[in-house]
Amino acid sequence: MGKTTGFLEYKRADETYLPVQERVENYKEFTVPLKEPELKKQGGRCMDCGVPFCHSGCPLGNLIPDFNDMVYKGRWKEAAQILHSTNNFPEFTGRLCPAPCEESCVLGINEDPVSIENIEKNIAEKAFEEGWVQAQPPKKRTDKTVAVIGSGPSGLATAQQLNCAGHSVTIYERDAKIGGLLRYGIPDFKLQKDVIDRRLQVLEEEGIIFKTNSEVGKNISVEKLKSDHDAIVLCGGATIRRGIPIKGAHLKGVYQAMDFLKQNNERVDDFQEWEEVIMATDKNVVVIGGGDTGSDCIGTSNRHGAASVTNFEILSRPTIERSEEQPWPYFPMRLKTTSSHQEGVERVFSISTKEFIGDQKGNLTGLITVDVEWIKKPGQLRPELKEVKGTEKTWKCDMALLALGFTGPEKTLIDQLGLDTDMRGNIKADPSNHKTNVDGIFAAGDMRRGQSLIVWAISEGREAAHHVDSYLMGTSQLPLKDLDNDLPRR
Repeated sequence: MGKTTGFLEYKRADETYLPVQERVENYKEFTVPLKEPELKKQGGRCMDCGVPFCHSGCPLGNLIPDFNDMVYKGRWKEAAQILHSTNNFPEFTGRLCPAPCEESCVLGINEDPVSIENIEKNIAEKAFEEGWVQAQPPKKRTDKTVAVIGSGPSGLATAQQLNCAGHSVTIYERDAKIGGLLRYGIPDFKLQKDVIDRRLQVLEEEGIIFKTNSEVGKNISVEKLKSDHDAIVLCGGATIRRGIPIKGAHLKGVYQAMDFLKQNNERVDDFQEWEEVIMATDKNVVVIGGGDTGSDCIGTSNRHGAASVTNFEILSRPTIERSEEQPWPYFPMRLKTTSSHQEGVERVFSISTKEFIGDQKGNLTGLITVDVEWIKKPGQLRPELKEVKGTEKTWKCDMALLALGFTGPEKTLIDQLGLDTDMRGNIKADPSNHKTNVDGIFAAGDMRRGQSLIVWAISEGREAAHHVDSYLMGTSQLPLKDLDNDLPRR
């Protein structure tokens, strides 16, 4: 390592944010980057630990100590080459990944871990600024064609890898623009869409064909798709949203979080045509669900000028530190306070929504909740949910946003292609080669593994591309990460 004792000399430093009052006035990214000398120090904190557990913590197997070392030495171009060798889109993961690599960092046993995610983001930004990210079309084309369904991170990664192998790749996207959840699910204040567009320009220059407003199974027949392509890779999302089957769920003012977020992203992109405008302005908003999607709803509601924002989570408040059940290097379920939480929200844990209340016109006016507790009896693997008697409470609420996750992929395409599904409703594909029960059809990302992280989506895309290439050519030169080396997830 370039600085063997760096972890003893330098403390962790992270990006700062613009003041809340300033940043909620718009939808632009609001991080204040570290200066290059400080970034070099952060790279120098990476220990010569012998066994870099961060490799196993990262689903992509990023060569983290290697690019940290290059950053410390000021060799940014080499750092970018190392990073891109395992990660197609570090500018996305550097902004959006929850950084399981940092939770498995050896330094994190008794100190603040290396700021890997921030270093990754800055390497990617430096590479674009310096013009190092250039289109690399294949020198030789095969006669094979591949259809990739879905243009989220797994679809884009699949397409770039297969295009690199020389195959002709077409991405089919049902929305008006490419990007999937990156474009329509992630608010601009976390990922400005010009960050996506500059990468798409590179992919187009490499020869990937994008077809938008193209929903396979509806305005594109599966028969034509199969006849036009030698292989098909399904990389759509797990888009069936989880609801709450309680009284009043039909009321106007109860919305799925993704409908709210997608419309706002379209609004920021100057699209203005909707059957119903969903805005939180001057409303008492309750966001039900405490994950990242819920956090995105909080930040968006505050930018709309909501009268109040409250966040419900049915689980108990997590601990700030690791619990005994989740020791290093496992990924811990700790209390996460995001920048959106800091912008203004009342967070309520161990609470369950029992009923939505409306007026005679069918508008949401409030909701009823009850406190809950989780009880784990001896010999039980999972705790049981129990309502606490006498804790019913009525809340004033004009808008309820359901950020409860997703239950799996939509069935239209699955049924038309005759694909098998697993017990959770995901496409059943062999984890060793991503093959479905139908010859020539593969699956990757959320459609195969269920709702997951962006870093897993990219990893899935890269793995699927390797196996599709092998299917088409008999062997593959595309890299393959040994997923058996990953840390088990508890």
